[in-house]
Amino acid sequence: MKNIKYQFAAMLTAGMMLFATSCDDSFLEVPAVGQLDENVLSGLAGIDAVLLSVYSQVNGRNQRLASPSNWVWGSIRGGDANKGTDPGDFSTINPVQRFETDATVAILEENWFGNFEGISRANQVLRLLDKKGPDVSDTYATNVEAQARFLKAHFYFQLWRNFNRVPILAKDVDYKAGLEDVVNDQEMLPYIEAEMRFAADNLPGTQPQVGRVNSWAAKSYLGKILLYKANQTGAAADYQAAKTLFDDVIANGVTSNGLKYGLVPYYDNMFRGANDNHQESIWAYQSAVNTGSVNNANPEFDLNFPYNTGPNGPGNCCGFFQPSFTFVNSFRTSAGLPLLDGSFNAPANRVANDMGIGSADPFTPDAGPLDPRVDHTAGRRGIPYLDWQDHPGAAWIRNQPNAGPYAPKKYVYTRSEQGSFQDNSSWTPGYTGINFMIIRFADVLLMSAEVEVELGNLEAARALVNQVRTRAKNSPLLRANGTPAANYVVNTYDAAWTDANTARAAVRFERKLELGMEGHRFYDLVRWKTDKAELDAYFALEGVLLPAAMGSTSYDIKHRLLPIPQNQIDLVGPDKLIQNPGF
Repeated sequence: MKNIKYQFAAMLTAGMMLFATSCDDSFLEVPAVGQLDENVLSGLAGIDAVLLSVYSQVNGRNQRLASPSNWVWGSIRGGDANKGTDPGDFSTINPVQRFETDATVAILEENWFGNFEGISRANQVLRLLDKKGPDVSDTYATNVEAQARFLKAHFYFQLWRNFNRVPILAKDVDYKAGLEDVVNDQEMLPYIEAEMRFAADNLPGTQPQVGRVNSWAAKSYLGKILLYKANQTGAAADYQAAKTLFDDVIANGVTSNGLKYGLVPYYDNMFRGANDNHQESIWAYQSAVNTGSVNNANPEFDLNFPYNTGPNGPGNCCGFFQPSFTFVNSFRTSAGLPLLDGSFNAPANRVANDMGIGSADPFTPDAGPLDPRVDHTAGRRGIPYLDWQDHPGAAWIRNQPNAGPYAPKKYVYTRSEQGSFQDNSSWTPGYTGINFMIIRFADVLLMSAEVEVELGNLEAARALVNQVRTRAKNSPLLRANGTPAANYVVNTYDAAWTDANTARAAVRFERKLELGMEGHRFYDLVRWKTDKAELDAYFALEGVLLPAAMGSTSYDIKHRLLPIPQNQIDLVGPDKLIQNPGF
């Protein structure tokens, strides 16, 4: 099977290449040794094997930047973090973080290829179901179809947020004649909504394997899609449709293995491998180590861990995901509440940092009041870095003048997880078997709160936000002697919310704190249409503090979308694959 126009890779499952033919002289065609045609794969085992190949593509496999972690597309573009190293290291990320991307930047195609590969594999499953053998029951077939359409909707949602209109490929198009006639001239959100709605209506409430999606995951994702739709239309009916789903998920939802949805009591515990598939994990890609291929682990995080840590720290490479000053400053509190007016970036409120201080120089820890989630999300000098040691500062930063003094912390393996949830078989020990959560329960609570604000239910929104803040309050980072590592002061919103603008600001800021470094921020800013103001303020500070990397950077709203890769346009023609405006 060769899809030249969109360069879909050949699909592999169980070490066998899938192929199909459409030549009239079929009696002349003899399958190559080691290949299986669709008739062989249409039984129960074959269909399930191909479905598993769709799940395996969710993490992008060897296309790092197709991963739903969206560490570049969502977090670096959103100001949670910067790329952090000199221009010679993985230089294709530099124009992305500076919003200087053009259609020739190579990593655009990683995202394009990785997601279209997932779509191609999902279509293969749907074709096999049309030829299903006698051992495939109708109930099983419906379950498989719903899983495949969930995954296909996910891949398209990823592409839609980045590129807007891309070719929508029906299940037959990507292997028969007609691929060259598909034009990216359709509105995609209605199609994505319909695919996910089918999944929500037809998936079971639990699954025999926890990594498979269930109806509650589909309802959560559909609610997210409808929220994006409501952000576009502003229609109360669209917000109400999202609310109906979120209310049901919050009240009744369970994981695929039957756990009632809820918040993990201690914030950091949701990022530990031993707790994978916990009650907060609505949908995660399943990661494994020591399987013979690091593609089964988290294949993108090898670039993001602290640099040059040696045996007393994780990863050793590569320092490409450094929390920003603006992001860390956002965790400053006053009377236990966030500084919603933006004053967290004022000189008097900035979190103390060690810019320009050598690792052996004296350092005075920050004594100001902070939300403890900062120290579960960002490594700060003098604060315990998981169970390794106190973060040493510049010694673990590859290029501090370009990166700033902070290190990433979420999804980083602990010393105690070495060998069990971390892989030593490759060039770096930075591959982990810690599942990455694409949707988690706190995300749903905050999306629901957002919907309640837009519907005028401000007190309902406050109660939802307070659930998240209560967990934060109960999650201080402790030193070995049992004392808090910093001055943590977090409170719930106890005064009634009576002003919609204030409530809206509080909900949006809570998403920044709770979901930081998880790939959401840029997409949130764009759907709220606050991207220009927020990113202008971000560059106003980061450009001064990190002039070599971020100086003179500006943001234009054309960068709400990525340019469609020029190579793809050259392959099919600009009349078929239409470039986004401004590129």
